[in-house]
Amino acid sequence: MDYRASGVDIDAGMEVVERVKRLAKSTFTDGVLSDIGAFGGLFRPELSGMSEPVLVASADGVGTKLAVAFAAGVHTTVGVDLVNHCVNDILVQGARPVFFLDYLATGRLSPDVSASVIEGIATGCRQNGCALLGGETAEMPGFYADGQYDLAGFVVGLVDRPRIIDGRSIVPGDVLIGLPSSGLHTNGYSLARSILFDKLGLRVDSAVEALDCTVGEELLRTHRSYQSAVRPVIETGRVKGIAHITGGGLTDNVPRVLPGACAAAIDPERWTRPVIFDFLRDQGEVPLADMYRTFNMGIGLVVVCAREDAHRVLSKLVTCGEIGAALIGEIREAVAGGPRVEYARVELPGDAQLACGT
Repeated sequence: MDYRASGVDIDAGMEVVERVKRLAKSTFTDGVLSDIGAFGGLFRPELSGMSEPVLVASADGVGTKLAVAFAAGVHTTVGVDLVNHCVNDILVQGARPVFFLDYLATGRLSPDVSASVIEGIATGCRQNGCALLGGETAEMPGFYADGQYDLAGFVVGLVDRPRIIDGRSIVPGDVLIGLPSSGLHTNGYSLARSILFDKLGLRVDSAVEALDCTVGEELLRTHRSYQSAVRPVIETGRVKGIAHITGGGLTDNVPRVLPGACAAAIDPERWTRPVIFDFLRDQGEVPLADMYRTFNMGIGLVVVCAREDAHRVLSKLVTCGEIGAALIGEIREAVAGGPRVEYARVELPGDAQLACGT
């Protein structure tokens, strides 16, 4: 017996490392001091201009969206999803990403599949301006089925302490601006797969007229990064809070940035939902409350600002490419029970002007 006979191919692992080195180098920034393959990644952060630098870190995965990637044989998009998800998670506190680490575990290592996944991670890192500093590729026969893998990511960013966005200054009367999602992003896939594959009997290559694409194309739409559009708005100093709408939807994520005396009133009529959400609700007969706690419902990020700043923030977002940014609600005083979201019609002064960013 040897290691290969037990299911672990060291040579395949080394081939992946060599491919990863080339991909990672395409993401290296000035702060990177080590190459891929060292026991630890070395990074020298640029701290000039910061009075009190603070590290912000986050870890996440892409959930059962991976099952769709397996079925479709498409492995480059989930890596971009992973990076964007993690970057958005630290963006909400005002941090910019500086480096990223990944963890890829599989039953039997395929250098081609692994390289495709990491190619997507490298693409996401380049797009977000952070370095792919290192990671781990683990071959675990008997633990994962052949052809399957799991994926996790870890991002580290920086923010100056006086510029941390924590929602403390949010007060009743402030407004909520929603930025559109590209679809499901990386949440709710267990329910979506149950409806599409188990109940309806569809496959990843099934064309759905209502969606104007195949099931696989819809479900593998990339989780958006909001950094390029939101960073310039953060720098204006007018942002009081930001919520990344992931698992738990608007219902559970918006309250995470609200002070105890505040509640959010959100008007679902103020934005256009991608067709996939109504399709899933109708075909799965999903209660509306469950839809809003499972999916992002077309809003991937929520920005909170003062009512008098709404015009400027919307205009800045539109200038930065967020054409679909919309005023979706307001902050109200919480009557009881702490921060929460209620879905109701919201009327705000100057709606017509705010809606078009003029």
